[in-house]
Amino acid sequence: MNNFYEAKKVLHDILLKWPNDGFAMVNYGFILKRYDLSLKEAVKYLKKGISTRDPGVIDGRFYYHLGDALIRLGRNEEAMAIHIDGVNNKVFLSKYQRSLHNVDRLTGRPWWKKEQLSNAHFFKRLEEKWTTIRDEGLSLLDTDGLFKSESEDLREVGDWKQFELYARGVKNQKNCKRCPKTCQLIETFPDATGCRRGQIKFSVVQPGTHVWPHCGPTNCRLRSHLGLKVPPGVFIRVANEIRSWVEGEFLIFDDSFEHEIWHNGTSTRLILIIDFWHPELTKEEKRTLSNV
Repeated sequence: MNNFYEAKKVLHDILLKWPNDGFAMVNYGFILKRYDLSLKEAVKYLKKGISTRDPGVIDGRFYYHLGDALIRLGRNEEAMAIHIDGVNNKVFLSKYQRSLHNVDRLTGRPWWKKEQLSNAHFFKRLEEKWTTIRDEGLSLLDTDGLFKSESEDLREVGDWKQFELYARGVKNQKNCKRCPKTCQLIETFPDATGCRRGQIKFSVVQPGTHVWPHCGPTNCRLRSHLGLKVPPGVFIRVANEIRSWVEGEFLIFDDSFEHEIWHNGTSTRLILIIDFWHPELTKEEKRTLSNV
């Protein structure tokens, strides 16, 4: 963090001398947005910097954070124009699919069906055992401090916490001991447990929560949600379609597409999230792709 504030000072001094340096502007705007949360100032510098078309400014990071800042400021039409410009400049796969770590040939669709996957039997088995998974998840909720707050600044308001079982292909041994039946079921799915670009976790959202529209970092994974405790009034949008969870059933989607969550209900929503490798990746790609 300190390095970024040092960089901010250096960039500020550069812009005092060369106020039209586009590369300095986009980097200064990126720091203002990402670390200072100064959205209006960030938009000013990112927008002006990108408009210079100077070397280095046509970069997905700058487009992504400019669009994100505009969305959070309620300037959605401007954000969409930036997203479309990003597609035209080949930094985004589409106006909704704005991940930055991609294998371009992979099929991109917001929502997937179990029948479109070669491992549909895994999801069907977990649906058959969903009450076992639910009971372990609810027992974890009864112990204070086990669930950790979401840490990526994705909430506008509310309470969203997670209990992690796997991260980037590494098992959390301590946490899995607290829900052994769930982890035993998951271990039958190596494309999930070995997904170095994903996570497996219980996710709990409380009433009144809104999660900003955002995109996952990569198109190399798909994300599945198993409904465990689903009250009325909870919704997820992926691209331009809104759905809700159903207890005992999976929703499967590509989280590299823009998605957003609302909890307008009156009681806790609990799901199990399982990320897994995109089915079109080769064995070699699964073996060699880096973490993100």
